[in-house]
Amino acid sequence: MSEKLRKRALRVVGAKQVLRVLRENAAECVFLAMDASPALRGPIEAAAREQGVAVEFIASMQELGERCRVEVPSAAAASLKATDGGVSP
Repeated sequence: MSEKLRKRALRVVGAKQVLRVLRENAAECVFLAMDASPALRGPIEAAAREQGVAVEFIASMQELGERCRVEVPSAAAASLKATDGGVSP
């Protein structure tokens, strides 16, 4: 799991980006911080479950940001599906 989050080309970070890749059916797995606002977590979790995308919970936004190798806490991240032409946008 951690490797998927560390590779920049294979993931997106942030609630808006995660919702975008879910709408595009490009998410392989969604990661949500347990201490993120329910107003952020709820729609992302619902969209992921509706599409049959696995959801993994991380203890805190700080930990999720660190796992993604970004300098700020993150509420959500997603690993992307691989495509024939490389990686999904």
